[in-house]
Amino acid sequence: MKSRLRRKLRSMRLRSKLSMAIVGTMILILSVNSIMYFILNRMTKQLDDIYIGNVKLNELEDALDKVESSMAGYLNTKGTDTLDEYYRAEQAYQDLMHGLEQRITDNQLKMMERDIYKMSENYLRLTDSTIDAKRGRNIERYRDEYEEAEKLYNYIKTYITSLNGYRFRGNTESYKALSTSLGYLEISSIAAFTVMALFNVMLVIMVTGNITRPLNELAKAADKVSDGHLDQVGVVKVHSDDEVGKVTVAFNQMVSSIPGYLTRLKESMEKEQLLKEKELLMETHLKDAHLKYLQAQINPHFLFNTLNAGTQLATMERADRTSEYIQQVAAFYRYNIQENDEVSLAQEIQLVDTYIYILNVRFSGDIHFTKEIESEDLLNIRIPGMILQPLVENSVNYGIRNIERTKRISLSVYSVDDNICISVMDNGVGMSQELIKSILNGEYANDPDSDKKHGNGVGLNNVIERLRLYYNGSNNFEIISNGRDQGTEVVITVPYAEE
Repeated sequence: MKSRLRRKLRSMRLRSKLSMAIVGTMILILSVNSIMYFILNRMTKQLDDIYIGNVKLNELEDALDKVESSMAGYLNTKGTDTLDEYYRAEQAYQDLMHGLEQRITDNQLKMMERDIYKMSENYLRLTDSTIDAKRGRNIERYRDEYEEAEKLYNYIKTYITSLNGYRFRGNTESYKALSTSLGYLEISSIAAFTVMALFNVMLVIMVTGNITRPLNELAKAADKVSDGHLDQVGVVKVHSDDEVGKVTVAFNQMVSSIPGYLTRLKESMEKEQLLKEKELLMETHLKDAHLKYLQAQINPHFLFNTLNAGTQLATMERADRTSEYIQQVAAFYRYNIQENDEVSLAQEIQLVDTYIYILNVRFSGDIHFTKEIESEDLLNIRIPGMILQPLVENSVNYGIRNIERTKRISLSVYSVDDNICISVMDNGVGMSQELIKSILNGEYANDPDSDKKHGNGVGLNNVIERLRLYYNGSNNFEIISNGRDQGTEVVITVPYAEE
């Protein structure tokens, strides 16, 4: 039975082991708390029962005093209010009387309760008779009966006081015994919680040891492998069939296969070395062809014609998306190799659309590009070529490329007085005022390799300089940014003149 249980524990998953330990601990804590609550609740009830008799006698004595005072009040005033008060007090006293012992018994305290009950009945008859004599103006009768009621009232008070004293002395002994029991309960609860805490600690140590022991052995073996001491790594012992055991089995298989892998790797390197020697013999023959190929690659017209051929091939093979992408790339390079220095604003915006399309193919549509054009008539103005695309490229490379939030670029065209404003705005990292001033003054110099890595070689300084030359040195280039992570807006202002 024991070996069967051990095998079952070995095959349990880590989650099941941890869950069993946690649930077992919670059940143990809940059981101990439930037992302690039951015992405390029982003792609290016993404590309430100890003094309930004294409380009832005190209530009875107060009700008796109320009957006496209300009767005296009526005899002095003979008012209807005092009479109503008397009847209410009498009814309350009768209700409390029914809680007294009425049977004959050998218990002295119960006998005193019965005597109080009988005297109370006589007392109430005398008070009722006194009230009736007062109401009937029979002065001699109500005086005699009032005196008898007073004597009986004093007897009842004395009996109640004596009975209350006897009960209090008896309850004191019971309270002492109950207090001693509570002390024992406190010690027992501390002992129980201590034992439970020790058991929980032992359980945690056992469960964590069962998990960490094989992991430590596996970690030591892995350290030897990482240090290159494969000959010192033996077979790691598998302690269980859980996740750690499966990892240990996989590790042992990996260690045993490493020598064979190294042998195959050595053979492969030797073969690769032979191939390299053969390749060196062919380098001289390939050099001329390779140079000619590079010359053809850097020829824009050759690249444009090659892209057109790729478009036709993609169309024939019904690769519509590929065909569209190649067409857009071809259109981008066709625009770059044209000889016109002056283009329409519509052509520049079309180039931006093509550029954004190509980027979104590369970056899976991460760039959200929007346009807002006040009027189509504004698109007819003539501006220098390659003005807007470098601005968008700059926003992508240095503004929004590395931000985590949604990447947004917006292009706006609107008129202000006799001028047209062209705005390119992004939500990227923004610019400092010092950097903006440096760019506008022509003092900022980019890394000479940065354009080759990220763009087409046309930077902000190039755009600013060409705009100044085209518009006779007027200041029509503005950079706006409110600081870090506040985005950047570039505004070009040109005079409005239709083609």
